[in-house]
Amino acid sequence: MNAPSHTSLFRTTAVSLALALAGVGCGVAEGATEALTSNDPATVEAATVLDQSALWDSSVVHDIEISFDQTAYDEMIATFEASSEKDWISATVTIDGTTFEDVGLRLKGNSSLFSLTTETAQNPEQLPWLIRLDKYVDDQSYDGWVDLVVRSNSTETSMNEAVALDLLDAAGLASEAPISTRLTINEGETELRLVVQNPDDSWLEDNFAAAASVLYKAESDGDYTYRGDDWDAYDDIFDLEAGIDDMDPLIAFLEFINTADDATFLAELPEQLDVEAFATYLAFQNLIGNADDIDGRGNNSYLHYDYETEQFTVVNWDLNLAFNTANVGGGGGGARPDGAGARPERTGGQGQGNGGPGGAGNVLSDRFLSVPQFSELYDEAVVTLTGSLFESGLAQDVVDSWTSTLTDNASDLVDPAVIAANAEALVQAFPTT
Repeated sequence: MNAPSHTSLFRTTAVSLALALAGVGCGVAEGATEALTSNDPATVEAATVLDQSALWDSSVVHDIEISFDQTAYDEMIATFEASSEKDWISATVTIDGTTFEDVGLRLKGNSSLFSLTTETAQNPEQLPWLIRLDKYVDDQSYDGWVDLVVRSNSTETSMNEAVALDLLDAAGLASEAPISTRLTINEGETELRLVVQNPDDSWLEDNFAAAASVLYKAESDGDYTYRGDDWDAYDDIFDLEAGIDDMDPLIAFLEFINTADDATFLAELPEQLDVEAFATYLAFQNLIGNADDIDGRGNNSYLHYDYETEQFTVVNWDLNLAFNTANVGGGGGGARPDGAGARPERTGGQGQGNGGPGGAGNVLSDRFLSVPQFSELYDEAVVTLTGSLFESGLAQDVVDSWTSTLTDNASDLVDPAVIAANAEALVQAFPTT
């Protein structure tokens, strides 16, 4: 597997050391290098290993305050209710005491916005948001980062997604760093919300070493069909999110996975796709009980193309249903479904599908898992990840670390008993051998 050269999110104490010893990531905060090379247990215990940017330090709960004109907000909600269009509005955003003026703010999400109306939009601090610092002011950023995504979750802590993203990183796959925040909008109620990196140009540079590349995002109501060579034909199924403005690699790849005969698919897929990384991706999604991935209801996935290797990599997005968390209010996870850890059935009930609404399958994952040689890679990845993430105790350490952070820093927003219950639900959802 060609592991991405991304700067990992590290956590404190046991989790930090476990990830560091595993060689995951490269971002070390000032003062932490001594601890990693020290033989003094006290020095090591006190060390905090973080992402290079203080913004993505997940060992603390950050503060985000947003203010905007109420009329502009009401008009934005009305537009969404009428047309599902997500208009931008201007906002003032303060992050950990640093204030940014004229920031772009818009709704972000799909199923999380199904019930949004002018009547249900009275609590903006509970909505999913995309914050873009440089939308209206050129080069406005926080430590080089311009995009923050405020995520939706049916649990009070969002711990299931935070833990899943840390474990995704530990699995050697590109991840979106998570932080917990105290979000306040227009001086209203303060809510505990999870914020994650948005896969944009900064994220692309931070996660992949490619000198030249492009990142495509699959639309939630789209699919992986081949629609000919016209770029415009793909407007409703893929967005070009970052990198070079070029749709040709994506179109050629979609043509291949949809039209190649079985022998050609077997012979040439490893040239066009990082098959080991894809096997790891599929195994990971299954082990964390996330049915809302590349072939789930939301078609959640990105495709990264490296012009040097001429290979695609499937990139994760959207883990708020990880660890079998229901997409409804309440709950912090659930019992592990029967068969978790076994090779998933991803054919959507109608044979091979192209992905999209309703979990109708995805032509890439369906064809991949139907080939014995690729299915074997998947089975091997299940065994490897079960050992390295769960049997090793790493997943438990990550849960414990998030539990400690939230209990110490956000118990005024979420009852410690709820935090503990959310954590226990995640542990109960861990795969077992």
